[in-house]
Amino acid sequence: MNFKQLEAFLWVAELHSFTKAARQLYMSQPAISFQIKALEEDLQAVLFQRGDKKVILTEAGRVLYPEAKRMLRHYQKIKAGLEDLKGLKTGHLVVGASTIPGEYILPLLIGGFKEKYPGIQITLKVAGSGQVDQWVREREIDLGITGVPSNSEGIECVPWLEDQMVLIVPRSHRWAKSLEVLTVFDLKNETMVLREQGSGTRRTLEKKLEKKKISLDKIPCSMELGSTRSVITAVEAGLGVSIVSRCAVQETLELGRVVEVPLAELDLTRFLYQIWHTKGMGGFALEAFTSFINDRDICKCFLRK
Repeated sequence: MNFKQLEAFLWVAELHSFTKAARQLYMSQPAISFQIKALEEDLQAVLFQRGDKKVILTEAGRVLYPEAKRMLRHYQKIKAGLEDLKGLKTGHLVVGASTIPGEYILPLLIGGFKEKYPGIQITLKVAGSGQVDQWVREREIDLGITGVPSNSEGIECVPWLEDQMVLIVPRSHRWAKSLEVLTVFDLKNETMVLREQGSGTRRTLEKKLEKKKISLDKIPCSMELGSTRSVITAVEAGLGVSIVSRCAVQETLELGRVVEVPLAELDLTRFLYQIWHTKGMGGFALEAFTSFINDRDICKCFLRK
């Protein structure tokens, strides 16, 4: 049984004529007869009594008729829904992101995406990079954006946007007005405010310092905090210095609440990464969203706002 057979059956039943049904479906009468015969063979039941002037439903046909109507309506509803998905008039996408992309970048891009595709609903979940990685592994989200690459089995990981980290200090700090060039080794005697263990920012900083033979554990730490915003606030309050993403601290820098200090001999550039499960379901909404955020011109446009 297929839906073409059911459609032919319904038209013949309603018009009481193979000829009229064929005309309605833009088919030949033999083609309609073939569809009905195949349906009857499949169901092992005669569906029509054929008279000289019209055909009428048999008892088996009367049993099939309301069910066939419901099935065809449901099928047409599914087709319409799929057409809406293909046209991106509807859809749902769950994105997970670590703090920096989740709080400072993706909301702007999602806003731009919603302007273009208002029918697509996006849920954004924000947590540490490790948690985002776990969400992807457990298929709780369609796409993850993290501050460190994923090495988990079954996860695809590609670089996305470049992120610049900067050293910030309180306005009253001696480095705020110093003209001397600081090096990474000056950090060894300075108290730092750090993100929590496992965060993308923390792991990136640890790797950058390891290349200079410096262990982050050897640098005095006044506190570890669970968000970049709280780290910036702690630095503003004079509780230490820190290295954070420029996009997170840009507004605070412009307001003069903290001061950026150049740091020589330490490359603080990093990438943000897109991660997804290699066996994920994908879909039209996900394809449209990744295409949108991978457009460099779009990213530049919305991230300037």
